Amino acid sequence: MAPRYDLVVIGSGPAGEKGAAQAAYFNKKVAVVERAPWVGGAGINTGTVPSKTLRETALYFSGLRQRGLYGIDYSLRDHLTVKDFMHREQEVVAREREIIQHNLDRHKIDLIWGEASLKDAHTVSVHTREGTDIVLETEFILIATGSSPYHPPDIPFNEERVFDSDSILRMCFIPTILTVVGGGVIGCEYASLFAALGTKVILVEGRDRLLPFVDTEIADRLRGQLEKLDLQLRFNEKVQRVESTDTHVQLWLQSGEELICDAVLFAAGRHSNTAGLNLEAVGVQLGERGLIPVNDKYQTNIPNIYAAGDVIGFPALASTSMEQARVAMVHAFDLRYKEHVSSTLPLAVYTIPEISMVGLTEDECKAKNIPYLVGRAYSENNARGQIIGDTVGLLKLIFAPRDKKLLGVHLIGELSSELVHIGSQVLAEGGTIDAFIQAVYNYPTLSDLYKYAAYDGLGAWEKWMVANNPL
Repeated sequence: MAPRYDLVVIGSGPAGEKGAAQAAYFNKKVAVVERAPWVGGAGINTGTVPSKTLRETALYFSGLRQRGLYGIDYSLRDHLTVKDFMHREQEVVAREREIIQHNLDRHKIDLIWGEASLKDAHTVSVHTREGTDIVLETEFILIATGSSPYHPPDIPFNEERVFDSDSILRMCFIPTILTVVGGGVIGCEYASLFAALGTKVILVEGRDRLLPFVDTEIADRLRGQLEKLDLQLRFNEKVQRVESTDTHVQLWLQSGEELICDAVLFAAGRHSNTAGLNLEAVGVQLGERGLIPVNDKYQTNIPNIYAAGDVIGFPALASTSMEQARVAMVHAFDLRYKEHVSSTLPLAVYTIPEISMVGLTEDECKAKNIPYLVGRAYSENNARGQIIGDTVGLLKLIFAPRDKKLLGVHLIGELSSELVHIGSQVLAEGGTIDAFIQAVYNYPTLSDLYKYAAYDGLGAWEKWMVANNPL
């Protein structure tokens, strides 16, 4: 007889692991099917953790973090090899895989290595890596297969000079000249990383700015810092043709410009990993690039089949993927525990310098005709900022003028991805900028930027009160 489970999870990335653990914690019998040679999905193996570890490695080898501190232009360590550069990334990834494996073992979750496909809404067939076929019967299915880099059909991808965000981790050399196509999160992160290493980077973007979802002031500040690293920007441009040889890559742009470089990274978005799952035959609806539409409980159109993480699309963050899977399993098994994902979702972009945000941007407030005021504080005026040499940092608070209710928090600079959570909690609780004024922060700390941004905002609010409530 086929093994019987309460839940079969397809994929062991952030969504798959946490969804499986959530169900197993409540004594459900769970199996996870993984086709890759390791657990962790893109979050651990090709995306979130590797790129962020490489960022720290680039900062270390380049000495970039120390330049503002000592006023010394450190040069890249002589004779740096790819092995040197990748060593720490490989160590961190290996350790994260061990942690995930331990979590699955601790919850007594069966891990089955192989390629899964659905026979029907309650049956999963697995072609194991040993070459055998097994069948799993289950009450519920969670699809958490993630996504992969999208390959435009006319681009000659290879693992020698034309890379995507996965294959670039297997790059055998550090290029002297690198072209990055795409000014989204992945493109900007890798562009700044290689620029910090001293690589000449050219970033080609089809729109007129970087990171269109980021507050314009913050994105412009990032642009200025990237240009200080000699990163060249080509906006409103598209790649028309690419040719790769043994020695270089040549790109022809829409404007007629020709670029010759050692390597090119295409960051052209991603597509969901749904091929081969047999979802259409079972009746699961699919959208563009394989995206799986779900409701607010992460059910597909087949009630006992759920999906979470990158496979369902935006926001495609490891943090939200975990929460989506937990909510899905709470709903599936009626656990009355975590019944929805928070509407307050912080986001970070690990460029150099890093960016983080939560809530509304100025651009969104203008587009929605929402009245707002702004308070700012700069790390160059902050004692901890001076101590660590962060001369670029900015904390920006957006708030409602009538009641000072916090609407958005935007940061650029050192530890932005950590600092955002202070504002995120106030935003989630519907608080005002007075929360920062009343708070006491250690001195000297970057957290103290919140108090001074709030004071700056209070000054703007008092002017607004005078203008709108004349005697």
